[in-house]
Amino acid sequence: QVQLVESGGGLVQAGGSLRLACAASGGTFSSYAVGWFRQAPGKEREFVAAIRWSGGTTTYADSVKGRFTISMENAKNTVYLQMNSLKPEDTAVYYCGRGMPPAIRPKDFGSWGQGTQVTVSS
Repeated sequence: QVQLVESGGGLVQAGGSLRLACAASGGTFSSYAVGWFRQAPGKEREFVAAIRWSGGTTTYADSVKGRFTISMENAKNTVYLQMNSLKPEDTAVYYCGRGMPPAIRPKDFGSWGQGTQVTVSS
């Protein structure tokens, strides 16, 4: 059974940085991608970034390009999201999920974790 567990969220001032982690276990990931998504109150879940488990190809939403970096550490089965130059509009619950590349729509991902709250104060 695939399980994804997010961690690393918190409260940070605008311009600051956070690193989120998504620890994966169970199932197989070699043919899949792991994606980060976020959901703010009253809004739909939106794509942030994704990385292919095999090969490490990355994809980013335009809103985070140049500020966020997705990476993976295969030995730890963990995918990271380094978030720099954070803005108040980045405030949301961040989730990771497993999907079949090149999908970036939330409905094409599953095995969601419980999410981790990121709050950016102005």
